Amino acid sequence: MQLQVARIGKPHGIRGEVTVQVLTDAPGDRFVPGTEFVVEPASAGPLIVEGARWNKDILLLAFEGIETRNQAEALRGAKLFIETEELGEDDDEGWYEHELVGLEARVGSQVVGKIAALHTLPVQDLLVVETPDGKEILVPFVEQIVPEVNVADGFVLLTPPHGLFEVNDGEAGPGEAEENA
Repeated sequence: MQLQVARIGKPHGIRGEVTVQVLTDAPGDRFVPGTEFVVEPASAGPLIVEGARWNKDILLLAFEGIETRNQAEALRGAKLFIETEELGEDDDEGWYEHELVGLEARVGSQVVGKIAALHTLPVQDLLVVETPDGKEILVPFVEQIVPEVNVADGFVLLTPPHGLFEVNDGEAGPGEAEENA
């Protein structure tokens, strides 16, 4: 099984560097020169890191054999994967997106939806909960709101603050439309 660690964004400069959306909590370990990634689509890879540097909050990567802006542009949108056997099995500090997607989201004993995605952000991660009526609710993935993740039993327990699902619903409640007008 493979684990996605990044998605390639737009080219940077004229020498073949690309921006990447980092999807791992250990970029310093994952994006070192010589690292080889499995790429989706397969026609774009494999790719081997030649150089990695940060430009403010954006990771820039250079790959072996990618030397022009046009070659870099052809990689836009490609997904970078590592083999899961590279992962330590003793890491109890977090979960990968593939472990969470599809789990039931519960508030108490009530099922309020399913986990549709995990957004890894610099400040905090967000769980995307898809409700039975197809709406997506963003839930901060912090211990106070998500006290239990039980992959074995197939659920995530949520203790959302009052109004979290309604605020993220996008529909104004009574009186809110008048206040915002």
